[in-house]
Amino acid sequence: MADTSILDADALLASARGATGLESLGEDTWRDGLVRLIDALKSEARLNDIGVQVAMGDVLLYLTNRLGIVDWHARHPELARTDVVPPIVLVGQGRTGTTILHDVLAQDPANRVPLTWEVDKPLPPPETATYDTDPRIGESQQQLDMTELVIPGFKTMHPIGALHAQECVRMTAGDFRSMIFPTQYRVPSYAKWLLYEADMAPAYRWHRKYLQVLQSRHHGARWVLKSPGHVWCLPDLLAEYPNALLVQTHRDPLRIIASLASLISTLRLLATDESPIADGGQEFAEYLIEGLDRSVAARESGAVPAERVIDVHFRDFLADPLTTVRGIYDRLGLELTPDAEARMRAFIAANPQGKHGLHHYDFADTGLDAGYWRERSRRYQQYFDVASEK
Repeated sequence: MADTSILDADALLASARGATGLESLGEDTWRDGLVRLIDALKSEARLNDIGVQVAMGDVLLYLTNRLGIVDWHARHPELARTDVVPPIVLVGQGRTGTTILHDVLAQDPANRVPLTWEVDKPLPPPETATYDTDPRIGESQQQLDMTELVIPGFKTMHPIGALHAQECVRMTAGDFRSMIFPTQYRVPSYAKWLLYEADMAPAYRWHRKYLQVLQSRHHGARWVLKSPGHVWCLPDLLAEYPNALLVQTHRDPLRIIASLASLISTLRLLATDESPIADGGQEFAEYLIEGLDRSVAARESGAVPAERVIDVHFRDFLADPLTTVRGIYDRLGLELTPDAEARMRAFIAANPQGKHGLHHYDFADTGLDAGYWRERSRRYQQYFDVASEK
């Protein structure tokens, strides 16, 4: 077992403050999640020596970004009064096509997605004049290239890059209420707290502050956002962004579980020597079905009004991506310009499924009882008319 003594919340906080020269972390909502995360990393994550350094680096990144964003808001109080144009938010579970849909929508110059480089290094805020040439792009790409070196073939599962659209979980991580941590590390106690006890409203308040910084010197017409983590807390998302349009993607839950278990077991190899597929499957199957059931409940209760959400089925989108996109634009009352459509077509042609190799996965590898989980999925599949895949 690696020595995890350097994973100490107070010491890491002192280090982040020392590195930035800043003190305030703003609203005191981050502390509980940070402490729970550190405890789980030390007692549950089975970190190796490299994993300890990776985890320490992650925590320091989120703390330093939080310190910087709080300071930027304090020095620019007008940001709190700037509007975040009602965004389009992709809220489907992972492995349902949200990543490729996000990247396709990003091709429209009227849309803006948060790119990996600016989410990871948001300060100083990106500027329009240097948005495509900012040196942080190259720095971010160098760091991401290391992932492919450590985990060869990871891009077959999930495309990564400094100029790729990034997920909201990388922003809510600054409040230490984010599904990115259970995805990257085996931290079941933290995950259960996050899904069943944590108040997610502060995470979305923090999310808004993040976007206000990112758009302060590079304005876009509308944000297109995405995270599988939203599906567990749709009412909280809409409480912060009541005029957002949600796009929920759907797929056979057993295929999601199988694909997600494979992805998680591979991603966790950045930090541990022990990451069997069965671990990811057993941990996330219940979380995933819970999220899908919550999405049904949110529709049934009216917490997510029908006029605020569009449903997209995975197989339909893969078969004809542009028809899906037109449906989203029609629902929004937006024009899909010939230029935007041409850009989208070019992107789809240049990024066919399997461009970096095919991701092979099988539900049997999870060690789970398919009959049991098919029954657990019944409510969701019936409500959204999601077919079982062979």
